[in-house]
Amino acid sequence: MHGNLEALDAVLADAAARGATGVLCLGDLVGYGADPVACVDRLGERALASVAGNHEWGVLGLMDLEWFNPVARAAALWTGRQLDPDQARYLGSLPLTATVDDATLVHASPRTPDEWDYLLSAEDGFAAFRAFDTRLCFVGHSHLPAVWSLGSAGPDFRAGRPPGEAPVALDDGRRYLINVGSVGQPRDRDPRAAYALWDREARQVSIRRVGYDHQRAAEKILRAGLPAPLAHRLAHGV
Repeated sequence: MHGNLEALDAVLADAAARGATGVLCLGDLVGYGADPVACVDRLGERALASVAGNHEWGVLGLMDLEWFNPVARAAALWTGRQLDPDQARYLGSLPLTATVDDATLVHASPRTPDEWDYLLSAEDGFAAFRAFDTRLCFVGHSHLPAVWSLGSAGPDFRAGRPPGEAPVALDDGRRYLINVGSVGQPRDRDPRAAYALWDREARQVSIRRVGYDHQRAAEKILRAGLPAPLAHRLAHGV
């Protein structure tokens, strides 16, 4: 979400319209955007399970902000001043990993969740399969949708949006690692919000893209005095 309330509300509405019965959050509720308080409250009320991202850790002082670039660092410091003690405690209570049915949830990588590794290449993803025992693993962090799968027919890797947003069928005898993209700050040159819809009955996962009022989100970032690049990038998905 990255504090982008317009994107979050658009995604929640899209998911509800498709019959979603629960929300799972892969971290980075805050950071970059101008509505961290509202995003924390929305997800705190709705999420069946959530994990912490590096921006939660940065905002709460659980990691050295020297690891952040100057723009992200400025946003983290600003965000920390907006949260009340209850919201900070909630974010601080989030685990690094969680399990829901046959899926592992983690922000970055199941191998070393607190090192915030990016899974970008085919090799990155396939190396992570040894670190989770469930059939599925959902990740975020890179903001780039991707699907890795392993099974008797061999490995398969698909980067970027599936053509036509076609569902990923969860076939018997295969395991899957799925990067769901980013709700509040997509970086695959598609400015629409990205999220995954996991249909357990149909045994498929769809990477959904949802348009939202990114201009309003950008204007709020600028009014808050946050770094201008955080506003300008929303229109371009970079």
